[in-house]
Amino acid sequence: MNLLQAVILGIVQGLTEFLPISSSGHLVLFQNLLGVDISTPQSQSMIVTFYVALHVGTLFAVIFFFREKIMEIIRHPFSKLPVQIVVATIPAVIINFLFGDFIESTYLSTVLLGPGFLLTGAALLISQKLADGNKGLEELKTSDSLVIGLAQGVALLPAVSRSGMTITASLMLGLQRSFAADFSFLMSIPPILGGALLDVVDIMKEPAVYLESISLVNILAGMVTAGITGFFAIKLMMNVIKNMKLKYFAYYVLTLGTLVIIGQLFFRETIQRFF
Repeated sequence: MNLLQAVILGIVQGLTEFLPISSSGHLVLFQNLLGVDISTPQSQSMIVTFYVALHVGTLFAVIFFFREKIMEIIRHPFSKLPVQIVVATIPAVIINFLFGDFIESTYLSTVLLGPGFLLTGAALLISQKLADGNKGLEELKTSDSLVIGLAQGVALLPAVSRSGMTITASLMLGLQRSFAADFSFLMSIPPILGGALLDVVDIMKEPAVYLESISLVNILAGMVTAGITGFFAIKLMMNVIKNMKLKYFAYYVLTLGTLVIIGQLFFRETIQRFF
């Protein structure tokens, strides 16, 4: 991976992490379009680690955007909001523990991209039809957080949007749109941190292998671009949710998913040059 590829993937991650169009699906698409080598176990470990680094970059964007709420959580770590965020994290942790190897393998392929984009589009169309709920933090139940967390667990698969799934689940449960957006973005923090910590553990096991395959400059470039673009994507997404404009993202991912499936079914020989 060269510097230009790292910067482009960082921009893709930042723009798509918080927009409901699936950052994972777009990363896999652009990874192949840019010709990033994943043919060896070493390069596969490199790309997974690089993606975790990009997520850390967008994590900084979340922390900066919600810095006041996060400071409040730090001051009151056992209040309702942080407790419910932890509860919402549990399903994704269980799913990743049971199916982690399978999920990781899907990021090295394009097989699930089309269906994943279509699932995201269907979820967004559903959310567009839902009225603004009346449930805020005080009315949020533990069962609600578990259901939203399950939606986040499904979004571990490529091309399934985490924000799209969690916001749709929140609206189906009757949450206010503004609170649904806040809760969705805040609950992204624990899994990103957890993934980063686990990756650091893997690197420490074989530091020589990872240091040879990963350029620190590329990682930093990707993280910075992901963080900057992610911050503006959050601002855009907050306005989109409040103004109920999710249908346009639904049309985009439905079209993209359809094109991916058509390409894989009928133009396999042509797209093999890229995939």
